[in-house]
Amino acid sequence: MTALCAQESIYNLLPRVEEKPIKLPRYISTFRASVKHEIEENRAPWKTMGPPKIEVPSPKNFLQKHSKEPKLPHRKRDEGRKRLLTIPSVPHVTDHPLMGIQSKKNFINTNAADVIMGVAKKPQPICVDTRQGHKYLLETSGLVPKYINKKDYGLTPKYVIKRSEEVKRAQEEYDAYVKETLRQKAMKRLSDEERESLLQGLKKNWEEVHHEFQGLSVDIDTLPKKIRKQRLEAQMKQLEHDISIIEKHKIIYIANK
Repeated sequence: MTALCAQESIYNLLPRVEEKPIKLPRYISTFRASVKHEIEENRAPWKTMGPPKIEVPSPKNFLQKHSKEPKLPHRKRDEGRKRLLTIPSVPHVTDHPLMGIQSKKNFINTNAADVIMGVAKKPQPICVDTRQGHKYLLETSGLVPKYINKKDYGLTPKYVIKRSEEVKRAQEEYDAYVKETLRQKAMKRLSDEERESLLQGLKKNWEEVHHEFQGLSVDIDTLPKKIRKQRLEAQMKQLEHDISIIEKHKIIYIANK
């Protein structure tokens, strides 16, 4: 019933003015000009799609059969003629070879004279190690004292001496570096004057922090006040600890970093 009353109202008979929705202004970025300028600078006409204009091949230059096969260079006519001139000609049927040529040299006497007058070859020393007569050269067998007769036998090679000197030099440099490092990290004793000046400086710092702590407000109700109070208390506690340690120990050593 209430829904019907709401729909059937006398006010619905009155003409209504259509209210157009207010359209908000379009959003324009403040960087629009700079972005547009950057895009125009980096733009290229064929960056992704290839060059815009390509020369179209002529229909006369179509692909022909065997056009891509390698071709031999053109043979000249004079080359075959020169080759024929260099080859000896075939003997004629009427040509006869020279017959009856004999040598008067006595090869037997010549060979005997060469053997008699020649220097005899020294036999190579060999070694036999089996009953069947297996033999091998004695020079390359290692049984002959060959290397002990050299001039530099038993002497240290130069490259070994050079390498030993380099290793020794490197060891000396390393030892020097270790000594210098240990010397720098050695403990240093604090003198009485330095100890007294350090103690007075710590006490002076404690007094300054204590004076600042005394100046704090009584009512600490905010977080910055609490943090400041905690920081001053921590500084005073650390200074008191350092002062007690220095007053307790008369001899103090400091390690060099």
